[in-house]
Amino acid sequence: MSAQTVDKVPAKAWRVVFAGTTINLCLGCLYAWSVWLKYLTDDAYMKAHGWAHALTAEQAANPKSLCILIFALLMIPGGKIQDKYGPKVAAAIGAIAMGIGMIIAGTAHSYEGILWGFGVGGGIAMGIAYAAPTPAALKWFGPHMRGLIAGLVVSGYGGAAFYVAPLIRWLITSYSLSTSFVVLGIAYFIIIFIAGMMLAWPEPGYVPPGPPAEKVKETEDRPKMTTVDWTAGEMVKTWQFYALVALFCLNTQAGLLIIGHIAKIIKPMLEKGFILVSFGGLMNACGRIGTGKYSDIIGRDRAYMLNAAAAAAAMFALPAIIAAKNLFLAFLACGIAYWVYGGGLSLLPSYTADFFGMKNFGFNYGLVFIGWGLGAFMPKLAGHIKDVTGSYNEAFYIAGGLLIVAIFLAMVTKRPKYQKA
Repeated sequence: MSAQTVDKVPAKAWRVVFAGTTINLCLGCLYAWSVWLKYLTDDAYMKAHGWAHALTAEQAANPKSLCILIFALLMIPGGKIQDKYGPKVAAAIGAIAMGIGMIIAGTAHSYEGILWGFGVGGGIAMGIAYAAPTPAALKWFGPHMRGLIAGLVVSGYGGAAFYVAPLIRWLITSYSLSTSFVVLGIAYFIIIFIAGMMLAWPEPGYVPPGPPAEKVKETEDRPKMTTVDWTAGEMVKTWQFYALVALFCLNTQAGLLIIGHIAKIIKPMLEKGFILVSFGGLMNACGRIGTGKYSDIIGRDRAYMLNAAAAAAAMFALPAIIAAKNLFLAFLACGIAYWVYGGGLSLLPSYTADFFGMKNFGFNYGLVFIGWGLGAFMPKLAGHIKDVTGSYNEAFYIAGGLLIVAIFLAMVTKRPKYQKA
């Protein structure tokens, strides 16, 4: 079919962005896990609700770590489903898995039930449903808006903690921990399914509008994006693919450390830790949109290095901030960590599209997304360090050091040149 160039982005494109953001607002309950963790490790609360004893910090971190691992692995088949059958199918599968998984977590009344329900069911839902909105939305927009649109779509996932953290706390304190899982499971099934039916690709031959005339010059001055649609087999033969996986992992690990343990980290300064969780959700969402936007302007590598440097500084400062019990600086450091973590979720899909094209983006990004899952080692390691040493200080220093490594890797990672076999 001949190319169908349009003068402006159609309204349907923005509906797809809205639907994708809505889906991610549901899937992002993962980022409020520290609220559940706080109660799962509260011995008095758990015994009062029929449990033999509370979970250790490491045990309580395991459902989230398992969810992250399965999420990352299922992004690969999720991307393939999106590329082959369309975003509606992927979203519907995710809606069903999320509903069933959360209900199992709430009704099993056991550690194993939470592992299977939230860890496995939630991981399947997130891996398959998360793979649908971003590829669908990016197909409607030109490369000059790629970072912004990716940031808008995934901002829902990051921003979810802003509303879900106080909601979970209210459900737990007003009813029970089990009720919080069941209520969210039913609501998320309905919302994800309906929003998923709004996702759509452009018609074949659709060509998105280019940048405004005054922006063309600065767009031309930046490194060229690929004009070739790489297959996954071609992509994995480049060292840049493995560099992107590593960049994803190194960016993710520091953010997941904070996200997974923030309610306990802040407890000596602020009993109502869900407040910082909600603030973090807002910064996570803003970081995705903001980083996506300035990466469109200054380039992905510069945006990544700027973010990593800021997050490293925050990690190295946190032990002293916590020792001083300075609440303002704690909010500032954690807010930076959330922003930078969120920014990685708009940078890496944009990197992938820039390097390897849009035709096979769903599957290709699913492979790159393995790096996000690999970052799940840090919340588990941090829980172990806390159990052994009584503090998170060593975990903060490790996370900061890994971010310094990431800066040097971003300096040398440039777009690969396509060579036919």
